[in-house]
Amino acid sequence: MMNAISESTKHVVDGVSFLTVLGTLANVLPSVAAVFTIIWTGIRIYETETIQMALGKAPQPPVQDEEK
Repeated sequence: MMNAISESTKHVVDGVSFLTVLGTLANVLPSVAAVFTIIWTGIRIYETETIQMALGKAPQPPVQDEEK
């Protein structure tokens, strides 16, 4: 499902997420925005190659057939 979101869209949402953190720390935004940011950041961390490898879900490199 997350594969349908383009990388540029993810970067924009990451930027909004960062601004949300700053706003929340400055007590400008409500707690709901903080919850959104925590969820989005968790999703982005879960998508990283390091976490996927730790969970055993990283895509394996394609096996090349040896020609005889």
